[in-house]
Amino acid sequence: MCRPQADEYPAFYKGYVDTVHDDVLAELEQQLDSFPLLLKQIAVDKAAFAYAEGKWTILELIGHVLDTERIMAYRALRIARNDKTPLAGFDENDYVANARFADRSLGSMAEEFEHLRKANLFLIKSFSETELARVGISNEKPISVKALVFIIAGHLNHHICILKERYL
Repeated sequence: MCRPQADEYPAFYKGYVDTVHDDVLAELEQQLDSFPLLLKQIAVDKAAFAYAEGKWTILELIGHVLDTERIMAYRALRIARNDKTPLAGFDENDYVANARFADRSLGSMAEEFEHLRKANLFLIKSFSETELARVGISNEKPISVKALVFIIAGHLNHHICILKERYL
């Protein structure tokens, strides 16, 4: 799968897409192993740590990653299936505020990520070139299925950097 062109996604996502190597499938597979390993290296007593007042805790950041991967995969599925219904945006802060991520363990979230990513890889690999090229409307902006695949990988890259630089 080739990289999405800049007109296939809102400019907001450029920073995510730019972090992804050309072989996005290999990167998604690599993240399947590396992200849970990173999570398993975090001390249990650090899970509730936030690097500044009003910032998410490590558990909330991971929960956000899980929520966002689900939402982007759902968007990709809808658009790939040629569903023309415009898709709503979401407020990640509201999602985190209304989740109970503090009740979770790092281990359970790492395991959930592995299952979620495996399921999403099956979905992504099932898309034809025609489906990957389809464009739908999400959060009032055009976006392609291919771009959503790159955004899934890039969003995780973004949060791994934040996790390493600001939390660990």
